[in-house]
Amino acid sequence: MLNISNNPVAKKIDFSTFKSSKNIFHKNYYKSLNKFLLVFGLLGLIILFLPWTQNITGKGIVTTLTLDQRPQDIQSQIPGRIEEWFVREGDLVQKGDTILRISEIKSEYFDDRLIERTNMQINAKTSSVNAYQYKVEALNRQIVALKQERVLKTAQLQNKLLQSKLKVKSDSIEFEAAKTNIKIAERQYQRTVTLEQEGIYSVKDVEEKRLKLQETQAKLISQENKLLAAKNEVLNAELELTRIGAAFADKISKSQSDMFTAKSSGYDAEVQVSKLENSNSNYKVRNSLLYVTAPQSGFINKAIKGGIGGTFKEGESLVGIMPQKYDLAVETFVRPIDLPLLHIDEKVRVQFDGWPAIVFSGWPNVSYGTYGARVIAIERFISSNGMYRILLAPDETDHTWPEAVRVGSGARTIALLEDVPIWYELWRQLNSFPPNYYQPEGGTKGKSDAKK
Repeated sequence: MLNISNNPVAKKIDFSTFKSSKNIFHKNYYKSLNKFLLVFGLLGLIILFLPWTQNITGKGIVTTLTLDQRPQDIQSQIPGRIEEWFVREGDLVQKGDTILRISEIKSEYFDDRLIERTNMQINAKTSSVNAYQYKVEALNRQIVALKQERVLKTAQLQNKLLQSKLKVKSDSIEFEAAKTNIKIAERQYQRTVTLEQEGIYSVKDVEEKRLKLQETQAKLISQENKLLAAKNEVLNAELELTRIGAAFADKISKSQSDMFTAKSSGYDAEVQVSKLENSNSNYKVRNSLLYVTAPQSGFINKAIKGGIGGTFKEGESLVGIMPQKYDLAVETFVRPIDLPLLHIDEKVRVQFDGWPAIVFSGWPNVSYGTYGARVIAIERFISSNGMYRILLAPDETDHTWPEAVRVGSGARTIALLEDVPIWYELWRQLNSFPPNYYQPEGGTKGKSDAKK
């Protein structure tokens, strides 16, 4: 009976006659309730003014501090067939220990004497390269000899041409002298004929002069023939000089062509030798890859490709290994809205799965079972889960992390921010405001008033 009607029941009924009414409206009961509410109200008011540490919580996993300490899968660089295992799961192996032996599955590598035969091919091609080099040297010597012979032949023909030119000059002089002699002979013959007509010379004298004139004419013709022959020898010498130059140029060009062909063949042989040597090195390295070894000291986690006789492709994972020595770290994820509140070397509390802990996120001093950490890396790009990845390392100034914690186990992280009153934190949570923006010590502090 709430007594909220316009017609109050209390005016018509006397509640004091009822036993329950006497118990409820007893004066002493009012005093106890008021005292309880007053104490509760004062206690709640005091609690509202207690300090509360703003924080950013996140979930993550235990990992390792450096990349080379994280669990990894061992792959084979070549395809093959599993022949023999040398380890078991959980075994401790050292760096370089053999894990398993494999065999080839490609037909081009089945030959057991592949490297030996390749070496024989290399030796044969190397001999071919040397032969081409000898041929080039021989052709070089031949070219040098031809050039020297051309110089000598040219000098010889030039001397012959000079002699022919001098002979032409000599014959020209003799030809001019013959012309002069015939003129003299003609005048003498004419004088003799005139004197014979006058009776001074006899017919015999005239015939002698005529004979002498004919001899002079014959000598003139002979000298002219000699001159023409000498000129012809000059032309022949010049023609021979040109022919010799062309002939030697052709011989030298042919020798040079043969030399360049030999060089080209030698270079091609060197390329083949280089390819064979490259193949030989690849074969040697490939043979060493038939034994899969441990890249570092650690424990064998799991055989991904088990059994004997199973085949696999290159790059396929065969077995997992966990490094023997590693430094623990925690990777956690925070919302993009909380990312500006985190900085490098920020203090963070970590709770590991399986370790009892009593956590008061706003009162870190009374929390139990958490361990100190600090931020060492903040991801620059958002992860696939829509959050940013944060890497945490142990805090050297806090308690040492448990040795029994294993990589891959879960963890819960609490990043501690500023101290604010509880009433302010409640008001912020009710209004879905972000925590106060701040920067760590040493930086410029700045608060964004959530009320604004």
